[in-house]
Amino acid sequence: MTRLSLFNSPLLLGFEQFEQAIDRISKTADGYPPYNVEQLAEHRLRITLAVAGFGEDDLSVQIEDNQLVIRGRQQDDKERAYLHRGIAARQFQRSFVLAEGIEVKAASLDKGLLHIELERPLVEPEVRKIKIATAKTQSGETPTIQAIRKESKA
Repeated sequence: MTRLSLFNSPLLLGFEQFEQAIDRISKTADGYPPYNVEQLAEHRLRITLAVAGFGEDDLSVQIEDNQLVIRGRQQDDKERAYLHRGIAARQFQRSFVLAEGIEVKAASLDKGLLHIELERPLVEPEVRKIKIATAKTQSGETPTIQAIRKESKA
């Protein structure tokens, strides 16, 4: 069965990675841990995750194939005997797909909040002129109309 996609248009060439990114995003729909995304300046963002109970050694922040992946893993304390356990030692993975050029500048943990600073460097648009080749520029001579007609009949 063929899947319909916005990116199947013949006018959108080379956008396959966006479709793959949308597929990855749809697979990470878990709501834990909660997070905020703030715009600090025109080219700076901050992602903040609520990771109460997690220490620096319990967390990892990695970039995997243009994807920011934050993982948290707590170990159960086997020596404690709980009469009621409402705060579970829970592991998580939260992923954010990064646009081309986004750089992760820093990560910090403060009062149960993990802050990740992102920046998109300003890139000047590039304009290039493409030279159009003709039969004359490729072979050094201009083909005649008769020669073109003979080639098309063959």
